[in-house]
Amino acid sequence: MKTSDQVRAEFKEEGITITKWAQDRGYPLNKVYRVLSGIEKGYYGKAHEIAVALGIKPEPPKSRI
Repeated sequence: MKTSDQVRAEFKEEGITITKWAQDRGYPLNKVYRVLSGIEKGYYGKAHEIAVALGIKPEPPKSRI
């Protein structure tokens, strides 16, 4: 898993803005910033989805049902 600083460094290295990344994936920009800053921990819901997409949280296991 990556840290928020690692994600930001990768974006900078690749020339991608956080705004562009959020827009391309349809995520609210303020929510992405809140996840990156640690205000929202990404335990569930949209924040969790964003954290997984950023590589900060692992992909949840697939259901066995």
